[in-house]
Amino acid sequence: MAAKDGREVSSKLVLYSFWQSSCAWRVRFALNLKGLSYEYKAVDLTKGEQFTPEFEKLNPLHFVPVLVDGDIVVSDSFAILMYLEEKYPQRALLPADPQRKALNLQAASIVSSSIQPLHMMSILKYLEEKIGPQERFLFGQTNIEKGFFALEKLLKDLAGKYATGDEVSMADVFIAPQIAISAERFKIDMVKLSLCIIGLYFSFVGYDLSHLIPL
Repeated sequence: MAAKDGREVSSKLVLYSFWQSSCAWRVRFALNLKGLSYEYKAVDLTKGEQFTPEFEKLNPLHFVPVLVDGDIVVSDSFAILMYLEEKYPQRALLPADPQRKALNLQAASIVSSSIQPLHMMSILKYLEEKIGPQERFLFGQTNIEKGFFALEKLLKDLAGKYATGDEVSMADVFIAPQIAISAERFKIDMVKLSLCIIGLYFSFVGYDLSHLIPL
């Protein structure tokens, strides 16, 4: 069976992803939490594979991730996660409680709109060309720290074992990859933040950040 654009339609979920993308990591995280099997298709951003004609048909913005579900194509991690919540409601990522649901959506929005876009490779490359490598680094670091502090204030009263309680939720799906990808890369002083943001993830994401915290 073929889609309107000529693609062969698979009966299995297909995820176009890059291993170092925190956005793509969110979707892999959610798919695994929901127990959904999928075909992984690597898109190497460092080699410009996102600019191929084939990938442009899937996402004209040339960003990963892209999820293909039969003849449905969804790009942007936030949109993908909301799609998965509706289409595959098992192991819900959004709590039923309205307050916790709103907090999860706010946390996801902070990461997806106020942190991650400000350290995208294309943005940082442009800044380096215009004003230099040190300014590029400081721009990324400053905006990531600003976002982490905002998350800290937002979640401090409801955090439990995880970001908004004792169950893994959408906030965790966004925050954990952001910490794992950016904390070391941008030399974020995680000691400034409480365990609300970092302590939750030592055993959760399989990424050891303990060396960032002095005994």
